[in-house]
Amino acid sequence: MTAACLMSTYQPLALSFNKGLGTRLWDQAGREYLDAVAGVAVTNVGHSHPKIVAAISEQAGLLLHTSNLYSIDWQQRLARKLTQLSGMDRAFFNNSGAEANETALKIARLHGWHKGIEQPLVVVMENAFHGRTLGTLCASDGPAVRLGFNKLPGDFVKVPFGDLKALDKVRQDHGSRIVAILMEPIQGEGGVQLAPPGYLKAVRELCNRRSWLLMLVEIQTGIGRTGQWFAFQHEGIVPDVMTLAKGLGNGVPTGACLARGRAAELFTPGSHGSTFGGNPLACRVGSTVLDIIEEQGLLENARLQGERLISRLRMELADQPNVLAIRGQGLMIGIELKQPIRDLSLIAARDHGLLINVTRGQTIRLLPPLTIDEREVEMIVRGVSSVVVSAHDNA
Repeated sequence: MTAACLMSTYQPLALSFNKGLGTRLWDQAGREYLDAVAGVAVTNVGHSHPKIVAAISEQAGLLLHTSNLYSIDWQQRLARKLTQLSGMDRAFFNNSGAEANETALKIARLHGWHKGIEQPLVVVMENAFHGRTLGTLCASDGPAVRLGFNKLPGDFVKVPFGDLKALDKVRQDHGSRIVAILMEPIQGEGGVQLAPPGYLKAVRELCNRRSWLLMLVEIQTGIGRTGQWFAFQHEGIVPDVMTLAKGLGNGVPTGACLARGRAAELFTPGSHGSTFGGNPLACRVGSTVLDIIEEQGLLENARLQGERLISRLRMELADQPNVLAIRGQGLMIGIELKQPIRDLSLIAARDHGLLINVTRGQTIRLLPPLTIDEREVEMIVRGVSSVVVSAHDNA
């Protein structure tokens, strides 16, 4: 329920938290919950990690903001680390995933301008979600997020995700105008949809042949979520442009757009900017997040616990007729249902102290912190299984 003084953009559960630590949250009555959502793939290193708390506290006492009129040491440190981890050349920092994607779209436009393309097209995927600004909304799919906004800016052509024949048809029909392909390696809001094996490599090769930019949206998948720093690393490719947010700040608003090669050199002074982007606090937190993931071995833990969680869910839900599929990579897991279960997230929280998310109406999405252990995997399995089984028994 949204308070009367707030715009009606959300439909929050009647549940409010006032404390978090590690994988746990506590509501105002003091009840403890296991967080299997992590603020929608945000608190990857857990709530109130002591190193994050210390970094925020110390930096707040030193310097919060100067603007990009001046050099920012922590911004340069974070950019250096991210480019080393990803194989990219340069970074631009902003404050959210949607802003990062807007940055990528501007790079695509500039790429087209330098090629002499007056009406550039960006290929995007059906079932995608890239944000709620006007530009990213146009690149997204789904009537619910687009309803009421009429004709949106930008020139995009949509193809089915994972369909190479559809991509080839678009190449034949619009090849001279296409400048880039913008896509998620795994569609998060779209129901944890994984690309078929070899698809990303084939798209990379197509972009190479046509001099298109491959722009990967790693906002949910990045920063260790899938068991690698970035999901594209599972396929052994490197994009031309990549966007990050969510887990990079572990709850502190931040976003980044990284690029390599010619794409990294398209912006000139004044062609893009951000008042708050790359501020000392956000960049110090981002640097600390990367350090924690390395120090605690969280890439390996995400891979190990993710495999365990998928395996155990498949075992426990094997005989459930309402379960269509269980899929995922690392700790980004979706359980697709044949029929939606009403108030599923509320029931899981109320009856099992488990926080989960449902996307596209009927896919349970699990995005726990990368710090979860085997015992917490079992807690998630028990809670999810109980909700699904009891809903079927009461149907």
